[in-house]
Amino acid sequence: MSPLIFLKLLAIFVTIGIGWAAGRCKPFAGGEAARILSNAAFYVFAPALLFRATARIDLGTLPWQALGAFFVPVVAWMLVVYLQQRRRRDTAAAQPAVRAITASFGNNAQLGIPMAAALFGEVGLQLHLSIVSLHALILLTVLTLLVERDLAHAIARDAGQSPSLSRTLLLTVRNTVIHPIVLPVLAGMAWNLTGAPIPGPIDEVLQMLGTAVVPLCLVAIGLSLGHYGLRGAAGPALMLAAAKLLVQPALVLAVGYGMGLRGLPLAVIVMAAAMPTGSNALMFAQRYRSGEAEATAAIVISTLAFAATAPLWLLLTQWLS
Repeated sequence: MSPLIFLKLLAIFVTIGIGWAAGRCKPFAGGEAARILSNAAFYVFAPALLFRATARIDLGTLPWQALGAFFVPVVAWMLVVYLQQRRRRDTAAAQPAVRAITASFGNNAQLGIPMAAALFGEVGLQLHLSIVSLHALILLTVLTLLVERDLAHAIARDAGQSPSLSRTLLLTVRNTVIHPIVLPVLAGMAWNLTGAPIPGPIDEVLQMLGTAVVPLCLVAIGLSLGHYGLRGAAGPALMLAAAKLLVQPALVLAVGYGMGLRGLPLAVIVMAAAMPTGSNALMFAQRYRSGEAEATAAIVISTLAFAATAPLWLLLTQWLS
């Protein structure tokens, strides 16, 4: 493992540890402090980051073949997990979507970017940044549609009504469009299509707000870990972490290899798929008050295990190429 990646992993765990230690102190005890931090990230800081990132994407230069080889299996895997969880009758309405994001949404920004820079150089980093630019846009938009649909069905059932297709669609579309993750992405894409640059002062504010997302989320993970612990959620979290670290990169490897990708492009997309679960999983869980302990445990477990699984995937892609 390169020193840069090791330092990033160390920084992640130290920041989570600071959050955990704070959670043991009286002012931050209980789960409410983690929810407040997560809500701040979800409603204020992440929208700024997503709007700025989407508004600055150069759609004409994106490597669509490699992106397709990454996103098609990732979205398919996410839907498989979601549908499998939906078949269970003992889960809350938002639980299938929360488990789906935990098993599919990787830490491709904070950990993935330095990894790509250290392992693959400038060319590989540019491909990885293309994945990052669309990662939240695609995965969070799809999952928001699914969870809002499930919640609309649950509201109808709780009211003793059979779910109306038109009402369900209306609620789903409305709640998705005004969602604090989807709305800035749509607004950023609309700005992107105008071709105009973001004015300097506004861009500076957006950049400043966006840089706060990662530390806020990591401290929130630590607070949540201090509140919930690992013991109660360890079983499901281990399964979700294994799904994220082993199944998803295997699917991306198979699809990418089948599409003719070799060498650097194949290695970049496989390693992007092999990233541990990202903090967006906890933000999503806390937004819908479902599966918070599992998401927290899966983030910690998968990040620890990544140190062992990452070299295996890197060696496998090198051998195939």
